[in-house]
Amino acid sequence: MNAWYEPGSSLLHRAPAGVKFLALLALAVVIFVLRSPLWLGVLCAVAVAGYGVARVSWRRCWALLRSLGLLVVVVFALQWWLLGLEPAVVVCLRIVAALAAANLVTLTTRVDDLVAAVERGLGPLRRFGVRPERLGLLVGLTLQAVATLTGIAGEVREAAKARGADRSVVAFTVPFLVRTLRHADELGEALAARGEGDR
Repeated sequence: MNAWYEPGSSLLHRAPAGVKFLALLALAVVIFVLRSPLWLGVLCAVAVAGYGVARVSWRRCWALLRSLGLLVVVVFALQWWLLGLEPAVVVCLRIVAALAAANLVTLTTRVDDLVAAVERGLGPLRRFGVRPERLGLLVGLTLQAVATLTGIAGEVREAAKARGADRSVVAFTVPFLVRTLRHADELGEALAARGEGDR
Protein backbone atom coordinates (compact mmCIF):
# COMPACT_ATOMS: atom_id res chain seq x y z
CA MET A 1 0.00 0.00 0.00
CA ASN A 2 3.03 2.33 -0.12
CA ALA A 3 3.52 2.36 -3.90
CA TRP A 4 2.99 6.12 -4.16
CA TYR A 5 5.08 7.11 -1.16
CA GLU A 6 8.21 9.07 -2.01
CA PRO A 7 10.84 8.76 0.75
CA GLY A 8 12.36 11.95 2.08
CA SER A 9 13.49 13.85 5.16
CA SER A 10 11.56 17.09 4.69
CA LEU A 11 9.41 18.75 7.32
CA LEU A 12 6.28 17.24 5.78
CA HIS A 13 7.81 13.76 5.72
CA ARG A 14 8.70 14.02 9.41
CA ALA A 15 5.31 15.38 10.50
CA PRO A 16 3.12 12.81 12.31
CA ALA A 17 0.69 10.99 10.04
CA GLY A 18 -2.25 11.84 12.29
CA VAL A 19 -1.46 15.56 12.17
CA LYS A 20 -1.31 15.50 8.37
CA PHE A 21 -4.59 13.63 8.18
CA LEU A 22 -6.35 16.13 10.46
CA ALA A 23 -4.88 19.01 8.44
CA LEU A 24 -6.20 17.41 5.24
CA LEU A 25 -9.68 17.04 6.76
CA ALA A 26 -9.64 20.67 7.90
CA LEU A 27 -8.52 21.78 4.45
CA ALA A 28 -11.32 19.77 2.83
CA VAL A 29 -13.89 21.52 5.03
CA VAL A 30 -12.45 24.94 4.19
CA ILE A 31 -12.42 24.13 0.48
CA PHE A 32 -16.07 23.08 0.65
CA VAL A 33 -17.12 26.23 2.54
CA LEU A 34 -15.16 28.80 0.52
CA ARG A 35 -16.81 30.27 -2.56
CA SER A 36 -14.28 32.99 -3.33
CA PRO A 37 -12.03 32.28 -6.34
CA LEU A 38 -9.35 34.45 -4.74
CA TRP A 39 -9.16 32.47 -1.49
CA LEU A 40 -9.47 29.16 -3.27
CA GLY A 41 -6.58 30.28 -5.46
CA VAL A 42 -4.58 30.99 -2.30
CA LEU A 43 -5.28 27.44 -1.07
CA CYS A 44 -4.13 26.06 -4.42
CA ALA A 45 -0.92 28.07 -4.10
CA VAL A 46 -0.38 26.73 -0.56
CA ALA A 47 -0.88 23.15 -1.78
CA VAL A 48 1.58 23.69 -4.63
CA ALA A 49 4.11 25.26 -2.26
CA GLY A 50 3.85 22.12 -0.15
CA TYR A 51 5.47 20.13 -2.97
CA GLY A 52 8.46 22.44 -2.78
CA VAL A 53 8.67 22.09 1.00
CA ALA A 54 8.49 18.30 0.65
CA ARG A 55 11.10 18.38 -2.13
CA VAL A 56 8.94 16.12 -4.31
CA SER A 57 10.69 15.16 -7.55
CA TRP A 58 9.85 17.07 -10.73
CA ARG A 59 8.79 13.78 -12.29
CA ARG A 60 6.03 13.31 -9.73
CA CYS A 61 4.99 16.96 -9.94
CA TRP A 62 4.80 16.81 -13.73
CA ALA A 63 2.77 13.59 -13.60
CA LEU A 64 0.24 15.24 -11.28
CA LEU A 65 0.10 18.36 -13.44
CA ARG A 66 -0.56 16.35 -16.60
CA SER A 67 -3.26 14.30 -14.93
CA LEU A 68 -5.03 17.26 -13.35
CA GLY A 69 -4.71 19.39 -16.47
CA LEU A 70 -7.12 17.50 -18.72
CA LEU A 71 -9.53 16.78 -15.87
CA VAL A 72 -9.74 20.46 -14.98
CA VAL A 73 -10.20 21.47 -18.63
CA VAL A 74 -13.08 19.01 -19.10
CA VAL A 75 -14.78 19.97 -15.82
CA PHE A 76 -14.28 23.68 -16.52
CA ALA A 77 -15.85 23.41 -19.97
CA LEU A 78 -18.88 21.52 -18.67
CA GLN A 79 -19.40 23.80 -15.67
CA TRP A 80 -19.01 26.95 -17.75
CA TRP A 81 -21.57 25.66 -20.22
CA LEU A 82 -24.04 24.62 -17.48
CA LEU A 83 -23.52 27.21 -14.73
CA GLY A 84 -21.38 30.08 -16.00
CA LEU A 85 -17.81 31.29 -15.72
CA GLU A 86 -17.43 32.03 -11.99
CA PRO A 87 -19.00 28.75 -10.75
CA ALA A 88 -16.77 26.88 -13.20
CA VAL A 89 -13.67 28.60 -11.81
CA VAL A 90 -14.74 27.85 -8.22
CA VAL A 91 -15.35 24.15 -8.93
CA CYS A 92 -12.02 23.73 -10.71
CA LEU A 93 -10.07 25.52 -7.98
CA ARG A 94 -11.70 23.24 -5.42
CA ILE A 95 -10.69 20.17 -7.42
CA VAL A 96 -7.10 21.35 -7.81
CA ALA A 97 -6.70 22.30 -4.14
CA ALA A 98 -8.26 19.07 -2.81
CA LEU A 99 -6.50 16.64 -5.14
CA ALA A 100 -3.14 18.40 -4.90
CA ALA A 101 -3.30 18.33 -1.09
CA ALA A 102 -4.45 14.70 -0.91
CA ASN A 103 -1.76 13.62 -3.34
CA LEU A 104 0.86 15.50 -1.32
CA VAL A 105 -0.17 13.64 1.84
CA THR A 106 0.04 10.34 -0.06
CA LEU A 107 3.51 11.17 -1.36
CA THR A 108 4.88 12.16 2.05
CA THR A 109 3.14 9.63 4.29
CA ARG A 110 3.33 5.86 4.41
CA VAL A 111 -0.23 4.64 4.15
CA ASP A 112 0.44 2.06 6.86
CA ASP A 113 1.44 4.89 9.23
CA LEU A 114 -1.70 6.83 8.36
CA VAL A 115 -3.95 3.83 8.91
CA ALA A 116 -2.27 3.16 12.27
CA ALA A 117 -2.75 6.81 13.30
CA VAL A 118 -6.45 6.70 12.47
CA GLU A 119 -6.87 3.45 14.39
CA ARG A 120 -5.12 4.91 17.44
CA GLY A 121 -7.18 8.09 17.29
CA LEU A 122 -10.47 6.23 17.06
CA GLY A 123 -9.50 3.57 19.60
CA PRO A 124 -11.52 5.10 22.49
CA LEU A 125 -14.68 4.90 20.36
CA ARG A 126 -14.45 1.12 20.17
CA ARG A 127 -16.69 0.87 23.25
CA PHE A 128 -19.45 2.58 21.25
CA GLY A 129 -19.31 0.01 18.48
CA VAL A 130 -16.89 1.90 16.19
CA ARG A 131 -14.39 -0.33 14.39
CA PRO A 132 -11.17 1.72 14.13
CA GLU A 133 -9.37 -0.88 11.97
CA ARG A 134 -12.09 -0.73 9.32
CA LEU A 135 -12.19 3.07 9.26
CA GLY A 136 -8.40 3.16 9.11
CA LEU A 137 -8.46 0.84 6.12
CA LEU A 138 -11.10 3.05 4.48
CA VAL A 139 -8.92 6.15 4.92
CA GLY A 140 -5.90 4.35 3.49
CA LEU A 141 -7.84 3.09 0.48
CA THR A 142 -9.32 6.54 -0.15
CA LEU A 143 -5.93 8.24 -0.27
CA GLN A 144 -4.51 5.45 -2.40
CA ALA A 145 -7.46 5.89 -4.76
CA VAL A 146 -6.57 9.56 -5.25
CA ALA A 147 -3.04 8.64 -6.28
CA THR A 148 -4.17 5.68 -8.39
CA LEU A 149 -6.78 7.66 -10.32
CA THR A 150 -4.26 10.45 -10.87
CA GLY A 151 -1.86 7.88 -12.34
CA ILE A 152 -4.56 6.34 -14.54
CA ALA A 153 -5.56 9.76 -15.85
CA GLY A 154 -1.95 10.52 -16.79
CA GLU A 155 -1.47 7.20 -18.57
CA VAL A 156 -4.74 7.54 -20.50
CA ARG A 157 -3.83 11.05 -21.55
CA GLU A 158 -0.43 9.91 -22.80
CA ALA A 159 -2.03 7.05 -24.76
CA ALA A 160 -4.52 9.43 -26.36
CA LYS A 161 -1.71 11.83 -27.22
CA ALA A 162 0.26 9.01 -28.87
CA ARG A 163 -2.77 8.30 -31.07
CA GLY A 164 -3.11 11.97 -31.99
CA ALA A 165 -6.37 12.25 -30.03
CA ASP A 166 -5.12 14.30 -27.09
CA ARG A 167 -7.83 16.94 -27.65
CA SER A 168 -10.68 14.45 -27.79
CA VAL A 169 -12.83 14.29 -24.66
CA VAL A 170 -14.16 10.85 -25.66
CA ALA A 171 -10.64 9.47 -26.21
CA PHE A 172 -9.86 10.37 -22.60
CA THR A 173 -13.16 9.77 -20.84
CA VAL A 174 -14.03 6.29 -22.10
CA PRO A 175 -10.64 4.58 -21.39
CA PHE A 176 -10.42 6.43 -18.06
CA LEU A 177 -13.84 5.14 -16.95
CA VAL A 178 -13.07 1.61 -18.15
CA ARG A 179 -9.75 1.47 -16.30
CA THR A 180 -11.28 3.05 -13.20
CA LEU A 181 -14.08 0.48 -13.10
CA ARG A 182 -11.55 -2.31 -13.67
CA HIS A 183 -9.46 -1.02 -10.77
CA ALA A 184 -12.57 -0.84 -8.54
CA ASP A 185 -13.44 -4.42 -9.48
CA GLU A 186 -9.92 -5.65 -8.68
CA LEU A 187 -9.97 -3.78 -5.38
CA GLY A 188 -13.33 -5.33 -4.51
CA GLU A 189 -11.96 -8.81 -5.23
CA ALA A 190 -8.90 -8.12 -3.07
CA LEU A 191 -11.07 -6.96 -0.16
CA ALA A 192 -13.36 -9.95 -0.58
CA ALA A 193 -10.33 -12.24 -0.44
CA ARG A 194 -9.42 -10.66 2.89
CA GLY A 195 -12.97 -11.21 4.13
CA GLU A 196 -13.64 -7.47 4.57
CA GLY A 197 -17.06 -7.68 2.99
CA ASP A 198 -18.25 -10.38 5.38
CA ARG A 199 -17.77 -8.50 8.62
